[in-house]
Amino acid sequence: MKNNIRMHRGKFNLTQEDLSTKLGVSRQTINSIENNKYFPSLELGLKLSKILECTVDDLFSLE
Repeated sequence: MKNNIRMHRGKFNLTQEDLSTKLGVSRQTINSIENNKYFPSLELGLKLSKILECTVDDLFSLE
């Protein structure tokens, strides 16, 4: 699975720490997701899309 979280996070000038605080997860979790080492739950994916004002499909795609 590929993700575009880093790109969408950049549109809002959010650091990994900023995003993790909004989601209630650790910064390491965001780093792991962005580097394809961890695949988030559906709930976390939906929260990400809401915060980053895009669809889940905009954030994640199958390779």
